Amino acid sequence: MATNTSFQLFSSSKDKPSLGLGFLESSEPQLPPPPPSVEVLSSEVSSSVKYTVEPVNLDGLTLLKGRVSTKEVLGLPNSDLVPGIYEGGLKLWEGSLDLVKALRSEIQNGCLSFEGKRVLELGCGHGLPGIFACLESAAEVHFQDFNAEVLRCLTIPNVNANLLEKAKPETVSEVRFFAGDWGEIHQLLPHARESEINLTSSSEHGQASAYDVILMAETIYSISAQRNLYGLIKKVFLYRVIQPLLLIVNS
Repeated sequence: MATNTSFQLFSSSKDKPSLGLGFLESSEPQLPPPPPSVEVLSSEVSSSVKYTVEPVNLDGLTLLKGRVSTKEVLGLPNSDLVPGIYEGGLKLWEGSLDLVKALRSEIQNGCLSFEGKRVLELGCGHGLPGIFACLESAAEVHFQDFNAEVLRCLTIPNVNANLLEKAKPETVSEVRFFAGDWGEIHQLLPHARESEINLTSSSEHGQASAYDVILMAETIYSISAQRNLYGLIKKVFLYRVIQPLLLIVNS
């Protein structure tokens, strides 16, 4: 007699989690422990780092993108990535622009609405997809990046510049900023804590508290990052029968 088995993105053993894909499971170098997870307040924006801004045109939509020096912010050469130390948040990755264009197209086609939604942007950097969600009347937009310095020196100034320029006072979203590794950041994210509680208490047809939309652009580069991302999504992104949640990934 056949039995149903639940789908698992990652197989695992007691000693070592596995993707089930041997050719991808070469050992990775040991990384330093991640920085502690913290909420960065909007008032903590850096005043000591030079921040310049320029417009970027996205098929008729103009947003502002900031520019800061990696060396000035982190004391590192202008590198895209230093694993375990700097995750590329100061660079404007092309995928984030493509994601904004895709979101805008979905809205114009009537397939997507941010109005009243809770939105989480992971690996936000400049935060352009999250900023777009704010401009489309999302109720809450939470920005996450590995480095608190990225949030203080780039993300917060960029969010402020765009919303000051374009947001309507009556549709201003609640914005918050969180720094830390995907393996630990759920301890700070408000709706991750709520969703873990409601996971056991909500009925099959009930409504659990979680994020409605998760935005990501060019965030994955290692097997360990995939495992942490998958674990985080399970904690913050719950299926609801009343209103299915939307996951948008662009990598």
